[in-house]
Amino acid sequence: MTSYSHTIIPASESEPELKIDTLDIKKAAIILRAVNHKLRQIILKYIGEKGQVTVTEIFEHLLLEQAVASQQLAKLRRTGFVKTKREGKFIYYSVSRQRLLDLNQFVSNLLGQ
Repeated sequence: MTSYSHTIIPASESEPELKIDTLDIKKAAIILRAVNHKLRQIILKYIGEKGQVTVTEIFEHLLLEQAVASQQLAKLRRTGFVKTKREGKFIYYSVSRQRLLDLNQFVSNLLGQ
């Protein structure tokens, strides 16, 4: 079994040991990569402006192939940046404001702001 937790030995006795979980770091990187993509940023902006939209509205408005829009929405959904709601045969996408707030807080903390 692979261990994802590593301990960094302190340089001096006055410093505590530092535990690093590389699996959590990899998960965070996947989440950051999801929003560090120009097309997904455009899709998030469009959904945010409209409130909720279908994949058809997205690919027609952004002049994309349906498969491209669906693939990008799937990445945003898997990483929690968009939510879905089914109404009949339609699936509506909306922005997860809380997830974006959490991301902003994480990035601010990471950058020391």
